[in-house]
Amino acid sequence: MTTILTFIAVFGTLVVIHELGHYYFAKKAGILVREFSVGFGPKIFAHRKGETTYTIRLLPLGGYVRMAGYEEETDIRPGMPVTVKLDDAGHVSVINLYSKKQLADAVPLEVTSFDLERELFIEGRQRSEIDQTVRYPVNRDALVIEQDGTTVQIAPIDRQFQSAPLIQRMLTNFAGPLNNLLLAIVTFILIAFLQGGIISNEPRAGKVEPGSPAEAAGLEEGDLIRTIDGEKMDSWVEMVLTIQEHPEEELTLEVQKPEGATETLTVVPEADTTEDGQTYGLIGVNASMETSIIAKISYGFTQTWNIITQIGSVLLSMVTGGFSVDMFGGPVAIYATTEAVVQTGAAGILNWLAVLSINLGILNLLPVPALDGGKLLLNVIEGIRGKPLSEEKEGIIMLIGVGLLFLLMVVVTWNDIQRFFLR
Repeated sequence: MTTILTFIAVFGTLVVIHELGHYYFAKKAGILVREFSVGFGPKIFAHRKGETTYTIRLLPLGGYVRMAGYEEETDIRPGMPVTVKLDDAGHVSVINLYSKKQLADAVPLEVTSFDLERELFIEGRQRSEIDQTVRYPVNRDALVIEQDGTTVQIAPIDRQFQSAPLIQRMLTNFAGPLNNLLLAIVTFILIAFLQGGIISNEPRAGKVEPGSPAEAAGLEEGDLIRTIDGEKMDSWVEMVLTIQEHPEEELTLEVQKPEGATETLTVVPEADTTEDGQTYGLIGVNASMETSIIAKISYGFTQTWNIITQIGSVLLSMVTGGFSVDMFGGPVAIYATTEAVVQTGAAGILNWLAVLSINLGILNLLPVPALDGGKLLLNVIEGIRGKPLSEEKEGIIMLIGVGLLFLLMVVVTWNDIQRFFLR
């Protein structure tokens, strides 16, 4: 149960933060945001505030922000029976497509034509006057109760995505991945504060284990290991590797004390053995911690950048060395890894959240149709051409992108099931 709740919390946080980026910049650009949804599929909860309906849907595998003009429009078509509610001026304030909901004082109508973008009207035959059509003006902020019961607002053309300036549309598309990177930075900073600092890569002794070779040699917390057998140590990693290469061999350390004095110590690393039988040396000293506020805040940026470069290396290897489905992981892989991460405690879960957030942000920036990066690429093409691609061409490109992503998701999910549950 703990794993399930952690998975939902982590995945939900990633989705909400990502979509909040799109939501915020869309609102700032004057684009109508019809719905903010966490999850896909059937609606299990809805709350309307302002112009936006906030929903939670059954399948917690993502989410979306429905921006007017950027998604399939409300499914009204000629011949459809609807009911409309009129205000005191005789203008339509609500169009109801949901057969299970009855509106008080609503007028039944069989739709013959409508325009909810420019002319703002709906026309149809009333059941009592089957041969006569009536035409009602529609308010700019009229509501539509969709066929699944979700209430959204109509979108005049000036409130639609394509009507916003190009730079604001680009910011709206970029904002989701940007939020994921910001989430990672904040999370790594939080981890640093929770740990009381960050592990330093400086070859300086931290806590010395009682009874260890380091304690026997006289090494103390805060000592800086300058050289080992005359070889200069530039980092903690280099120092550890050098010690590991000399189990049960006498090593001479040149050590600088915190007050500045230099001493020469002799230590003999004790031998230990890995699971595959390899012997290595250790002296029983931990890495030092940097505890300054600047170090903790810097960690958020440096660690995020380190992971970005690692992901970049993997993506580059896919181009130069070939593609493998094992390079990807879907919700099944995330769940399986979350099960192990839960055992590491709060810091491990937060680290996992940050790593996933960076992965989500970078992958969404890939120039693939239907991803944010693909939409940004279309924005760039529009800027170069001075006009957007036709709706037909853009629709075809997006359809191909969605199809490829769906196919990849199916393949990745099946591969994850085999890797984690069928072997």
